[in-house]
Amino acid sequence: MCPAPVADGASRGFIIPIGGGEDRIKEMQIHRRFVELSGGSNASIVVIPTASLLHETGQNYRRIFSRLGAGNVNFLQITRRADCNNPEFSEMLDNATGIFMTGGNQLRLSAILGGTLVAQKIRRRNAEGIPVAGTSAGASIMSEHMVAGGAGNEPPAEGKVSLAPGIGLTNSVIIDQHFTQRNRLGRLLTASSYNPFLIGLGIDEDTAAFIGADNVLEVVGSGTVTVVDASQMTHSSIWDAKPGQALSLLGLRLDVLGEGCRYDLKARIGYPPKDHTVIGALPTANDKNSE
Repeated sequence: MCPAPVADGASRGFIIPIGGGEDRIKEMQIHRRFVELSGGSNASIVVIPTASLLHETGQNYRRIFSRLGAGNVNFLQITRRADCNNPEFSEMLDNATGIFMTGGNQLRLSAILGGTLVAQKIRRRNAEGIPVAGTSAGASIMSEHMVAGGAGNEPPAEGKVSLAPGIGLTNSVIIDQHFTQRNRLGRLLTASSYNPFLIGLGIDEDTAAFIGADNVLEVVGSGTVTVVDASQMTHSSIWDAKPGQALSLLGLRLDVLGEGCRYDLKARIGYPPKDHTVIGALPTANDKNSE
């Protein structure tokens, strides 16, 4: 599933996967930035709490975004596939300036939304420039290939991660969440070994990757985003490994990005925060003159 096409002269909206456990009380910097991107006091935010079984989830996020100054916040009470055909929900998505998918169970989310009008609307609105954010399960489902399950605290091994189709806002990454907190490096490495074209993004709690239309992401939050680039891998044992057998993966590149760091998903290069000097960078003429 490829991302929805972007019209000539238009730019895709931000894609914002959040690792879960985000600060909802103090600074709320991830939510605050999402509200700003959605239009601030003119924002019309639609929350999709389908992944959660808790009835109060939609109301909780409505309070959060309203507290941060969003002009209008609604949530779609979608609990079964038939709800996705509700014309009122379709109209709300058409008028949205920001869409937010909550945490819960990503297979519940994909099984209910997948292939429906609501999923099509989310893709289309993002292609039209509307930011789409998702936390935990809502982050996993954003990519074309979604991490559906697999244990943490395990080395990379055959069969240690299960994948399912996501909604395809991007087809260049695969996303895992609660990353450091649940020690999920092994399962992200396993997922990356299946097809080294994909860039693995392991996103910590209270941390988000704000992916712009230029395919450059910026890290916001108190944790890190771990980037696994397997494109230059020189050897993988995944193709003949027995079930449960540990994998050999040689030539992987791994970057750990903290607050303010950026990563170019096309060039596959990471950058420090803009006010920091790149280690190992060649000095400029001005630098030489100042020595």
